[in-house]
Amino acid sequence: MHLDLGHDASAHGDVRRLERILGPHVHRFSPRFSHMQVRSCPVERLQSDPELKIANSKMREGKLKNQIRAILGLHPAKSLVTATVLFGLLGATFQWLAGPQQRVSAQTTDVASTPRPLSGVTSSSQNVQQIAILHWYTANLTTQFTTGTGPYGVAFDGQNIWVCNNGKNNTVKIRPSDGTILGTFTVGTNPIAVAFDGSNIWVANINGNNVTKLSASTGANLGTFTVGTQPNALAFDGTNIWVANGGSNNVTKLSASSGATLGTFTAGTFPAGVVFDGTNIWVANNLSNNVTKMSTSGSVLGTFSVGTEPAGIAFDGTNIWVGNFGSNNVTKLSSSGSVLGTFAAGNGPSGVVYDGANIWVTDFNSTTVTKLKASSGATLATITVGSEPAGAAFDGASIWVTNFVGTTVSKL
Repeated sequence: MHLDLGHDASAHGDVRRLERILGPHVHRFSPRFSHMQVRSCPVERLQSDPELKIANSKMREGKLKNQIRAILGLHPAKSLVTATVLFGLLGATFQWLAGPQQRVSAQTTDVASTPRPLSGVTSSSQNVQQIAILHWYTANLTTQFTTGTGPYGVAFDGQNIWVCNNGKNNTVKIRPSDGTILGTFTVGTNPIAVAFDGSNIWVANINGNNVTKLSASTGANLGTFTVGTQPNALAFDGTNIWVANGGSNNVTKLSASSGATLGTFTAGTFPAGVVFDGTNIWVANNLSNNVTKMSTSGSVLGTFSVGTEPAGIAFDGTNIWVGNFGSNNVTKLSSSGSVLGTFAAGNGPSGVVYDGANIWVTDFNSTTVTKLKASSGATLATITVGSEPAGAAFDGASIWVTNFVGTTVSKL
């Protein structure tokens, strides 16, 4: 759920009280509590805690809202703070209340597979980045595959799709052709982002304050490396891994080969997205309403205003695209930081990805994905996917979208 608590410092003690009750299932998007999520909280926890007083399976969402509001002390007569509670993030909980929850036993070992040929690719040695730049794909259907609880970050490794399951502390490897899970691999606490460095998979564990490195071929754990507070986004610059640390307002630069920390550089307030443009690093600062452009040595080259609460960020080969979660639009920036356009998306733009011709934006609060023409920003389609779509990736032929509430990823 999102709790929009504004700037009322008097509510902070009660927020910490709620965090204490729900423990690791609470994730705060920002130090000022403007967004807080309760992620994958077991219904048993909600039922057993006397402060929440959830009595039986007929509990309605409105009652839960009122009880959480009471815990937070959000009473209209006492405060001007307005709490907006969006219960999609507890969707799995209410599904449990409504009936038995299907449990799927996870595979723990990697399964050998034959890579799926990519449509339009004539050379198996062609660089994956070139595939993304050269291939034009038009979506015409949606297929869903089960992954795990709370799928969030997603990435393509040239052969397979990797999805981190925020609610299960693991990452799954999926065969793109049929959605078969080839392996399930334990990572850190509440994984939220994933990236590929050409050989290995990197996973940001937002409530572990670290990143996990996995072998892309076997899934073997190659190391866990401490970064800043609440790491929530990753990028690879060809040599190093960049980690956006939302809670500490900085980015960490790690050696992709060794995991050694090469630098920590100040960004804006709550960096929530990071991308490499071939030369520089761009960071979306969720609570500063801007993006920071850095050299790969960490020098700040500019700070540029975008929309409200920027989150996802992508590079289209020429320009930078930013999904503005709070203003329901995307900003297109030139390489110099000039605003080239602002284009409407759905409710809560989150993940952003480029397919070689178009920009795809996950609309977290709309259960949709918006497809924009990269050259003009024109809306080409709005496609329904699962509940609370979060991350997005392109595999050279299809777009993959994680549906945070539930257990699926959509293939478009």
